[in-house]
Amino acid sequence: MSGASIHAGEAPKPVGSYPHARRVGELLFLSGIGPRDPATDAIPGNEMYADGRVRKYDIEAQTRAVFANVRAVLEASGARWEDLVDVTVYLTDMARDFKAYNAVWAEYFPDPAAAPCRTTLGITALPTPIAIELKCVARLQE
Repeated sequence: MSGASIHAGEAPKPVGSYPHARRVGELLFLSGIGPRDPATDAIPGNEMYADGRVRKYDIEAQTRAVFANVRAVLEASGARWEDLVDVTVYLTDMARDFKAYNAVWAEYFPDPAAAPCRTTLGITALPTPIAIELKCVARLQE
């Protein structure tokens, strides 16, 4: 496998056997990153039933948390938020959550001309009870 793998101590541990990111040349590829709290593994904004199912969640809280986790991986890799060039966003409920998630995105990227490219996909589930996950590519400054 080419490229240096990165494990960020300030980000939640991956839920599988993979690094937080891998550097290949001037590009940094981040694995899927969710909103879990790095210290407690709790999911911001989730309210659960006793049987472990999600009763309700807060997409704005999860979006802010996933952005913080992405930033932690970027910083551990020597990159900055502004170095993001491409982001794929996975939402488990596109109809319910797109507008609120998009509003938070606009807070973090107020200038569309300076924002990374973005694709948003609606999917049925993620590996933990989260409503959003990001897959990112950044260009490292030499």
